[in-house]
Formats: sequence, C-alpha cells, structure tokens
Amino acid sequence: MKNFKKTTALFLMLMTVCFAEAQEAPVKKESFDAINLEYPGLEKVNTLFKTAQYEAAAKELLNYYRNRKNIKNAEFNLGDEARFKGKDIGKANLEKADNALLHKLQPHKGYGFFDYGQDINWDYWPVKDNEVRWQLHRVTWWQPMGMAYRSTGDEKYAKEWILQFRDWNKKNYLGRSKENDGIAWRPLEVSDRIQSLVGTFNLFVVSPNFTPAFLMEFLESYNKQADYVPKNYTKDGNHLLFEAQRVLGAGASFPELKQAEQWRKNGIEVLNREIKLQVLADGVQWELSPIYQVATIDIFMKAYNSAKMAGIEKEFPDSYSKTIEKMISAIANISFPDYSTPMFGDAWVFDKGGRMKQYLSWSKIFPDNNSIKYFATEGKEGSLPNYTSHDLPNGGFYIFRNGWNEKSTAMIMKAGPPAEFHAQPDNGTFELWIKGRNFTPDTGCYIYSGDAEVTKMRNWFRQTRVHSTLTLDNQNMVITKAEQNKWKTSKKLDLLTYTNPSYTDLDHQRSVLFIDQKYFVIIDKAIGKATGNLGVHFQLKEDSKPVYDKTNTKVYTTYEDGNNLLIQSLNTDKVTLNEEEGKVSYIYAKEITRPAFAFEKPKNDNTTQQFITVLYPFNGNKVPEISIKPNKDNDYEKGNISLNITIDGRKSEIKTSLKD
Repeated sequence: MKNFKKTTALFLMLMTVCFAEAQEAPVKKESFDAINLEYPGLEKVNTLFKTAQYEAAAKELLNYYRNRKNIKNAEFNLGDEARFKGKDIGKANLEKADNALLHKLQPHKGYGFFDYGQDINWDYWPVKDNEVRWQLHRVTWWQPMGMAYRSTGDEKYAKEWILQFRDWNKKNYLGRSKENDGIAWRPLEVSDRIQSLVGTFNLFVVSPNFTPAFLMEFLESYNKQADYVPKNYTKDGNHLLFEAQRVLGAGASFPELKQAEQWRKNGIEVLNREIKLQVLADGVQWELSPIYQVATIDIFMKAYNSAKMAGIEKEFPDSYSKTIEKMISAIANISFPDYSTPMFGDAWVFDKGGRMKQYLSWSKIFPDNNSIKYFATEGKEGSLPNYTSHDLPNGGFYIFRNGWNEKSTAMIMKAGPPAEFHAQPDNGTFELWIKGRNFTPDTGCYIYSGDAEVTKMRNWFRQTRVHSTLTLDNQNMVITKAEQNKWKTSKKLDLLTYTNPSYTDLDHQRSVLFIDQKYFVIIDKAIGKATGNLGVHFQLKEDSKPVYDKTNTKVYTTYEDGNNLLIQSLNTDKVTLNEEEGKVSYIYAKEITRPAFAFEKPKNDNTTQQFITVLYPFNGNKVPEISIKPNKDNDYEKGNISLNITIDGRKSEIKTSLKD
C-alpha cells in the first residue's frame, strides 16, 4: 500500500510537471531573433541554432546565463549564494514576498498592501493616486520574492514569480489600450522594470522552474521593453535621466542582445547632453529639490558604472565626473548636521544611515575629495569645507551656518529661478536648525497627482502661504525668479538680499542678516503698486507648543529641554499676529497638524511696505526682551540699514547696506 501511495504521488507530480511544461510555448527559430548569436561565449548556442536544434540551443543559453560571472549587477549576482542562503532578508522584504504569493501587493510605499485578486487584476486602482497605478507596474515586490527564494530555497517563490511575469506580459501587452499604454508602458515605469529585472533575473535564474522556454520568453519581453524606452523618452527632467541611465544599464547587463550596443550609445549620448542642461553651474539640478538632487547624482553614477562594466567609460568626458563631484558638494552644503536636507520641491525626509551609505559610495569614486570622505565617515577621515555660510546662486540656495556639528545653527533658504515639475511657488522659504532641532521644517508635498480629490490635497501643500515667505492676499506666487542683489559673509554678519517678482505689480525683496553667528533679522519689502493684504508666514515643528503673544506680536516655542526659538515682529507700525492652519508631510501620503502663523498688514497704495522680524534662539524658559530703534541714517527704502537692537538690556548696532 505504501508503495502504491508513493507511486501515485510520483505519478501526480510528474503529471503536474508535464502539464506545466505543456503550457510553455515551444522554442522556435524566431525565439532567438533578439539575440546576437555571434557574441563571445555563445558559440555552442549558435552551433545548435544553426542545426535547427532550438530547444537544445535554449537549454545551452540558459546554461550560459547560469554560469555568467563577468557581468555584475549593483545588488544581486550569481555566485553570491552565501550572501542569502539561510540569512534574514529583513521583515519588510519577507512581508512583501509572502504577501505577493497571495497577490496582496504594495505598489507604493506610502500605502499598505492591496488585494489584487486570485486572477491578478492589473487595472485595479484602490487609491485614486496616479502613483499607485503607475508604480504597480514597477513590480517592486519581485526582487524581495527573489531574495526570499535565495534565503529559503523554497521553489514557491520562483513558481509564483514566473507565473506573475507571464501574467503581466499577457495582460499588459503594448497596444492593449491607450489608457493601459499610458500607465503600464509609461517610459519611466518601463525603465524601472528593465533596471530591476536584471537583479530579479539573477536571483531566479538558478531555479529548476526557470526553464529554457521561460528564458526565451523573458529575453523577448526584456528586449521589447528596453527597446521601447529610447523610442519614447520623456521630454526632459529627472524622468529622462532615469530612462537614459537604465537604457544604458540594459545594454551593459544583457550585452548578448542585438540592440545592446545601440542602447549603451543612446544612453550615454542623452546623459552627456542632459548633464550640461539640467545641472546648473553651481552643481544644483534644475528641479531645485534636494531629494531629486541626490537621485540625479545616483543616476549619473550608475550610468558611469554601467559604462565601466561595458568597457566604454571613456565615452563620458572628464567634465562629466567633475559635474557629479560638484553636485555632491552642493548636496553637502544644503544638508543639516544630521545629514537631512530641507523638504523643498516635493522632497521628504531621508535617514542618516542611508545618506552616509551614499556618501561612502561617492567617496569610492572621488577618493581624493576630503569633504566627501568626511561625510562618508562621519568625520573619522577627511576634512570639512573651509567655510561655513555658503551660496549656490544659480540654483538659489543660501546657507547660513556657524558650524557643521549637531550643536550648530544653520538656516537653508530657497530663492531661485523657475524650476520644473517638483518646484513649488515658495521663494524665500527656509528651514532653521538649532542645536539638533529643525524648528521650521518646510511643508513637504504630501502627494503627487491623481483624481480631483487627490489633486486638491496636493495643492494645499503647494500654496505659497504654507511656506515661510511673503504673500499678497494669501495668493500663490505668480513668478519664482529670484535675483540675488547681495551676498556677503563675515564673522560678525552674513547678509543675503534678493528680489523676486512674486505678483503682478509687486516685487518681494527679502534680506536676511545672520548676526554674530547667533540670530537672524529678516527684512521683507513689498515693492510696487499692487494693493491688498500682506502676510509674512512662518511654520513651526509639530511638537513646539508655541505661545502666541499677540499684544507684543511674538511667538516662542516651549521645549522642555530649553532649546527654544523666538520669532518676533520688530515693526514700529501696526502689524497683527494671526494663527493659521498648519500641516507638514514628512512621508508620502501622511500629514501632521502643526503650528503656523503670519504677521499681517494692509498695503493700500504704491508705497513700499516692510516687515522686520527677528528669529532669536534662546536657552531655558525666560523669553528674551528684544526691541529695535532705527538711527537717523537708517533708510529702508534706499537699503541703508542702521539699527540699534536691544536684547535683554544689551544694545548692539547693526550697520550695513542691502545693496552692492
């Protein structure tokens, strides 16, 4: 009886295998159309192909890929089995892999898992955020499935991945519909797939379920996707950079494909052109977003490494690497001591450990750059830049700082030219770090795009009035085109003055004075014939528990650790202090209520109006008493500043010109 049961079980297993193989398309001559059979290493494949032994040729090609060691992926490679076998791949990765077996998928990290059904419904749109349906087609759970397979050796992950790969191809073929082509075949998503599929391929290719027939399906699909991208590039911006870099990577990762050389050349050509267009002279990428600044650095670096693997890195001129180095310097300047960057331009928070890893990888490319080495090792090696405050005038980032360590004070302000999609109408906004605390985080972006309701949520976070700058009637800035009037640094005074044509018939001129490397005075001037209600807005960290002293037009935080900030209007004319709705989004699709307020007054004619505000850090619970008295030679209109500031009874004079 036992033998009968074993025989029956074996018979059923064989029937299952035979049935599965019967579902595979037979390998034909056309299956090799995309492959350069003259490529070194494919001699046996070519011989079998020429004698019409197509199944055997596919088997030999699979054997070639299972033993290919000269092509290296950035993350996952053959020969690194020990890296995964029996090892913990992390809770998040295992959750993604196991949920994928049930078709519970997480298309976007801003949301949870959604059930796409036993028969996967690739058209399902559970949250009307465009990123959810776009990023579904990045299939980001496939690599965690591969990692789980390598860790456990369980073939269920390989079987399910192969099933999903075939299902995706069957249901999302190019030309199915205009709408689906615009989602599943949006060039950015296709480029994301051709990049991640390289690592996924390496993780699963050793599986016995990865048959020669499936290999031919995979290569045919990969070839079609990789070839699609350069013919449908996004016009410009970071999408174009991502796409070109990934096309180059595809050519370097699968050099056996006939189009590989053309892909490599195409990607290099685009990147050589775009790095000159998209990176400004000071190293700032033209979207003026710190998070996309880092993304584009990595794009250019990955492209260089792909070219190096293909032996064609000389196709990039010396200026290419010098520009990348300048971009890294720019991101170091617009970083706070904890390695975080302001949330300008749809940026979000990024953990210190991840950023240090990036610096470490950058340091390997630029080993002689001591500043990069310093940030890569958290100061154990290398050296800091030989300055504190610094300007990046082309991108419009201005950094006031008295040091680089956790106890330092640093203000990073944005006042730049018009920018691309991710920029917001926010010239003049800033974040202020004092002794380990970011007191005024920028508002963030919350969400990108979607239906009317999602767009409404996005637009709230893009309003000028929810940034730390000046508004007219709380309307959005019409133009972001700041012109630097003056930038000067010294031990006693760092000074920035810029002018932005914010509204029709109204220019906003903002001057920031960093005094004694301790506190700030901001002078805002509204210049022009436009009339309406003026407001200078400020937002505070969500846990600051501020006190609003409307009688004395000042607001101050009440942190129990004593590290606090006073923001006070020093106007001698009537200014009102009004609380406002405040929110901040540190993570995609997540928002937190936080304090916000504005100093306001009317503008009734063409007379220039000004606001004078002091931002004063203080220790303890005793709020400083601050007053201001203009001297006779003070003339705001002409830009001649001559003021006596009294802080807790101690007087000091500020004397400077806001003009060159």
